[in-house]
Amino acid sequence: MTKAVAVPGAPQIEIVLPRLDGPVASPTAIQLTFVPAASSLVRPETFKVLYGRLRIDITQRLVNAAKITAEGISVKEASLPKGTHRLLLSIEDQQGRQGMKSVDFDIK
Repeated sequence: MTKAVAVPGAPQIEIVLPRLDGPVASPTAIQLTFVPAASSLVRPETFKVLYGRLRIDITQRLVNAAKITAEGISVKEASLPKGTHRLLLSIEDQQGRQGMKSVDFDIK
């Protein structure tokens, strides 16, 4: 299940990989695309990943394994622990508008 929190003009985060319509195998490729509003560019350094209900910041772990650009994120092989996971993803544009996406998924 994915849910987006809309801020007018904020960039959007789209999940290209993995497909989240069922359980995900580990390791898996991860690919996110950042979609900016026409009037502003995405600032990749503002990308954040918060994990679980306690919203633990795991951004640095992902950044160490990923290639992050203004267009998005790419990880060739991410090893993820089995179970149900919730992530809150966020990115800002040059005007300070923050786009967020909440993602729930299962690792088999």
